[in-house]
Amino acid sequence: MRPGTPESRSNPFGDDISPAPRANPFSSPFNSRPASSFGSSSAVRALPSRYFHSRRVHKGEVEKPWMAKKDPKEKWVTIIPLIGLALGFGVAGFLIYDGLSSVVHHKYCPVMSDDFSQGLNTNIWTKEAEVGGFGNGQFEQTTLDDTNVFVSGGKLIIKPTLQKPELIDSNSVINLTADGTCSSTVIKNCVSQTNLTTGSIVPPVLSGRINTKKGATIKYGRVEVTAKMPEGDWLWPAIWMLPVNATYGPWPLSGEIDIAESRGNNHTYAQGGNNIVSSALHWGPDPANDAWWRTNVKRSALHTTYAKTEHTFGLEWSQKYLFTYVNTRLLQVLYTNFNKPLWERGGFPLSDSNGTRLQDVWSQTGRDQTPFDQDFYLIINVAVGGTNGWFEDGKSGKPWLDGSTTAKRDFWSQRDVWYPTWQKPGAGQMEVSKVEMWKQCDGNEDSA
Repeated sequence: MRPGTPESRSNPFGDDISPAPRANPFSSPFNSRPASSFGSSSAVRALPSRYFHSRRVHKGEVEKPWMAKKDPKEKWVTIIPLIGLALGFGVAGFLIYDGLSSVVHHKYCPVMSDDFSQGLNTNIWTKEAEVGGFGNGQFEQTTLDDTNVFVSGGKLIIKPTLQKPELIDSNSVINLTADGTCSSTVIKNCVSQTNLTTGSIVPPVLSGRINTKKGATIKYGRVEVTAKMPEGDWLWPAIWMLPVNATYGPWPLSGEIDIAESRGNNHTYAQGGNNIVSSALHWGPDPANDAWWRTNVKRSALHTTYAKTEHTFGLEWSQKYLFTYVNTRLLQVLYTNFNKPLWERGGFPLSDSNGTRLQDVWSQTGRDQTPFDQDFYLIINVAVGGTNGWFEDGKSGKPWLDGSTTAKRDFWSQRDVWYPTWQKPGAGQMEVSKVEMWKQCDGNEDSA
């Protein structure tokens, strides 16, 4: 062999005996110990194999003293959860049964259904014409004019418009009694004037208000009005009810039911704009002690406003309860149980601010729901402004103060600001597509 090749090098671990041929590392060994990669040599001693001892615990070798005798208490580990589960199912079943059995199912008979496909049915609806502000200092004159209340495209439209400027810019008088159109017998509701010296003006806006007093009334029952609320600053749309007769005395002794009220201002308005509707009951011995705040609830529109699309505003009213809702009876706004006399619930003072003793004229009926135990009729209107606090002073740029004697003139002077909000496409008017009324006819309405 040539020097320098691996085969010619001396083996430092071996002797002078020629090395054995290399073992093939890919072949099977002859015994369990692999062949040395250095070849066989007497100088290399085999290492002894390490003794392997299994540490696995064999079955049956582990002592379990707790299994030698069963603990009698051990069964409760299973029994107690099963008892709890059974009780849970029992309570749930009872609550479901109680809830279903407590749902009151009244029989209802139709009173009227109007989709305005035949125009405005004057056998049902009556337009109101007044200038007195309807007890709230409202700024509109309601008219009989088809410009403010009309049917178009199968929908009832109530649209506010501006007053004639000449009636505001000069001394003038509106006398609805003289022309025979006034809906009221109270002179202040029929006559208004502009006086440049005092700053008073006639109502700066014309609008509409209609009612079903002549054509459809109910004592207990249901009402549904499908409508789109108006958009526009300082508009005040309302769907509400008043008693046919002042059975227990002047407002609010005989009650008022507000199914849905809103504001035309947008959602940024401080008190809630057209994204909010509210329902309320008005009841009390006199206006100063109206307990409406005890029965007043708001509901927000979900990701929209009540001026964007139509919604159904409903009322269900019985001897035992009254509630309002939006779109479905499951989305209730106001719920009132008649489970105690309203006079007692109101917590009214013994006397008014003048010291006159307040008389409880409700409890004599023996009915908890009095004064909401008489026939009511429906009203739909769009009011404008007002001085009763519906629009709070000093918020969202309100252009008048409720206590000012020139509130209407101050409002009128800012028309270049608020009137454009009425003129946007689809804004500035209330649209009603359907009105339905049913009376409760279980057979015991007259006795309760």
